[in-house]
Amino acid sequence: MASTTWTTPGVFTGPGGVSTADAGTLTGEVAVRTTWESQQAHVVVQYVGDTEWHALAGSPVPCPTPEVGRTVHQGAVDAVRAGGAAPFTLPAAARAAYGTPTQAGG
Repeated sequence: MASTTWTTPGVFTGPGGVSTADAGTLTGEVAVRTTWESQQAHVVVQYVGDTEWHALAGSPVPCPTPEVGRTVHQGAVDAVRAGGAAPFTLPAAARAAYGTPTQAGG
């Protein structure tokens, strides 16, 4: 099955940063990447200029189609900008399109 990827560079984390599954909380300028594959959206972040990607806490999330994956990506960018270091959950617009729980876990 094919995958689809969206990347948004130059995103500044909001107050409290962004919580990752493997690197703790990141703060500052990051790139956000979402990959849709097999009905899941995997969201990762990377410090600008770094080579290592870190999964957001709460990723992957259920995602039925690449179209909904784009909505998930925008929700992830918005969550990083909002900060708060909370685990990522499925954005409301994606939940409405899919009708699923907010978080799939890892």
